Amino acid sequence: MDGKRLFDVLVCLLALPLVLPLLALLALWVRLDSPGPALFVQQRVGRGGRLFAIHKLRTMAVDSDGALAHGAGDARITRAGRWLRRSKLDELPQLFDVLVGHMSLVGPRPELPRYVALYPDDVRRAVLSVRPGITDRAAIAFRDEEELLAAAADPEREYVERILPRKQQLYLDYVAQHSVAGDVRILLDTLRAVLCHKCYENKSTQPSYVERDDAP
Repeated sequence: MDGKRLFDVLVCLLALPLVLPLLALLALWVRLDSPGPALFVQQRVGRGGRLFAIHKLRTMAVDSDGALAHGAGDARITRAGRWLRRSKLDELPQLFDVLVGHMSLVGPRPELPRYVALYPDDVRRAVLSVRPGITDRAAIAFRDEEELLAAAADPEREYVERILPRKQQLYLDYVAQHSVAGDVRILLDTLRAVLCHKCYENKSTQPSYVERDDAP
């Protein structure tokens, strides 16, 4: 077991006893708020291109289509889901995905197969050489991704043509220089971003096109 994997396992084992009561309460809220299961399970692309089932607290109606969610005004998002997405607590079940080895605490966020198919070959090989993570620099930089998509005339095109390439570059940066110490810094920055969103509005990790005059 390498240092990164050992770090992941130890943190999960320490965190889960504290997280489980909160996760149980949130799952109950999801069930009471709208019909359907508490968990949302979806196939994502993991290390080596292998598919795995990612787990989240369900934030959308069970009959929702597969289109990208875009902003708080998306009618498919439930009342509980709006808060869970904003707080990022819908990602908590992924601690179990980390524990079983499908994910890491920090790493490129796992994408749907249809988006991974759009990666250039060299990018795909590099990004899929590491375990996907619960958080990374791209997750911090694009914390307001749904709002960016809501402002776009064509959310799918906005994601594919503008957001996804920027994410890929941040993924490549991570793969090239990741370390346990770097992972700790990203986890702390993620916590700060969740607790103090305004702190990150002017950070260099913010998507570069957001500041351009032609931004949506």
